[in-house]
Amino acid sequence: MKKVTMYSGDPCPYCRAAKALLKSKNVEIEEFDIWKDPAKAKEMLQRTNGARTIPQIFVGDHYVGGNEQLQNANRSGELDKILKDNET
Repeated sequence: MKKVTMYSGDPCPYCRAAKALLKSKNVEIEEFDIWKDPAKAKEMLQRTNGARTIPQIFVGDHYVGGNEQLQNANRSGELDKILKDNET
Protein backbone atom coordinates (compact mmCIF):
# COMPACT_ATOMS: atom_id res chain seq x y z
CA MET A 1 0.00 0.00 0.00
CA LYS A 2 1.23 3.48 -0.85
CA LYS A 3 2.26 5.56 2.18
CA VAL A 4 1.60 9.29 2.32
CA THR A 5 2.57 11.58 5.18
CA MET A 6 0.59 14.79 5.51
CA TYR A 7 1.29 17.56 8.00
CA SER A 8 -2.00 19.38 8.56
CA GLY A 9 -4.18 21.24 11.01
CA ASP A 10 -7.85 21.82 11.67
CA PRO A 11 -9.70 23.79 10.43
CA CYS A 12 -7.93 23.82 7.06
CA PRO A 13 -9.87 23.68 3.77
CA TYR A 14 -6.67 22.99 1.82
CA CYS A 15 -5.92 20.02 4.06
CA ARG A 16 -9.45 18.68 3.51
CA ALA A 17 -9.08 19.06 -0.27
CA ALA A 18 -5.73 17.27 -0.28
CA LYS A 19 -7.07 14.48 1.93
CA ALA A 20 -10.13 14.03 -0.31
CA LEU A 21 -7.95 13.71 -3.41
CA LEU A 22 -5.63 11.20 -1.76
CA LYS A 23 -8.54 9.15 -0.40
CA SER A 24 -10.07 9.06 -3.89
CA LYS A 25 -6.87 7.28 -4.96
CA ASN A 26 -7.15 4.76 -2.10
CA VAL A 27 -3.97 6.01 -0.48
CA GLU A 28 -3.15 5.42 3.17
CA ILE A 29 -2.52 8.78 4.85
CA GLU A 30 -0.44 9.20 7.98
CA GLU A 31 -1.61 12.61 9.18
CA PHE A 32 -0.02 14.82 11.80
CA ASP A 33 -1.80 17.88 13.22
CA ILE A 34 1.02 20.38 13.70
CA TRP A 35 -1.17 22.64 15.86
CA LYS A 36 -1.61 19.86 18.42
CA ASP A 37 1.91 18.42 18.21
CA PRO A 38 4.77 20.96 18.31
CA ALA A 39 7.34 18.21 17.70
CA LYS A 40 5.65 17.35 14.40
CA ALA A 41 5.54 21.07 13.48
CA LYS A 42 9.31 21.20 13.98
CA GLU A 43 9.74 17.98 11.99
CA MET A 44 7.67 19.47 9.14
CA LEU A 45 9.85 22.59 9.05
CA GLN A 46 12.98 20.45 8.87
CA ARG A 47 11.64 18.07 6.20
CA THR A 48 10.31 20.88 3.99
CA ASN A 49 13.28 23.21 4.38
CA GLY A 50 11.19 25.79 6.24
CA ALA A 51 7.73 25.61 4.62
CA ARG A 52 5.19 26.95 7.12
CA THR A 53 1.89 26.51 5.29
CA ILE A 54 -0.30 23.43 5.58
CA PRO A 55 -0.77 20.89 4.29
CA GLN A 56 2.71 19.64 3.51
CA ILE A 57 2.66 16.28 1.76
CA PHE A 58 5.20 13.52 1.24
CA VAL A 59 4.76 10.32 -0.77
CA GLY A 60 7.32 8.03 0.78
CA ASP A 61 10.40 10.26 0.90
CA HIS A 62 9.27 12.27 -2.14
CA TYR A 63 8.30 15.82 -1.15
CA VAL A 64 5.18 16.83 -3.10
CA GLY A 65 4.53 20.20 -1.41
CA GLY A 66 1.19 21.68 -0.47
CA ASN A 67 -2.35 21.21 -1.73
CA GLU A 68 -1.78 23.33 -4.85
CA GLN A 69 1.23 21.24 -5.88
CA LEU A 70 -0.71 18.05 -5.13
CA GLN A 71 -3.67 19.15 -7.26
CA ASN A 72 -1.36 20.24 -10.11
CA ALA A 73 0.48 16.91 -9.96
CA ASN A 74 -2.86 15.13 -10.17
CA ARG A 75 -4.01 17.17 -13.18
CA SER A 76 -0.75 16.51 -15.04
CA GLY A 77 -0.76 12.78 -14.24
CA GLU A 78 2.46 13.14 -12.25
CA LEU A 79 0.77 12.19 -8.97
CA ASP A 80 -0.15 8.72 -10.24
CA LYS A 81 3.49 8.20 -11.29
CA ILE A 82 4.76 9.35 -7.88
CA LEU A 83 2.30 7.07 -6.08
CA LYS A 84 3.20 4.12 -8.29
CA ASP A 85 6.95 4.69 -7.89
CA ASN A 86 6.60 4.75 -4.12
CA GLU A 87 4.53 1.61 -3.61
CA THR A 88 5.70 -0.44 -0.69
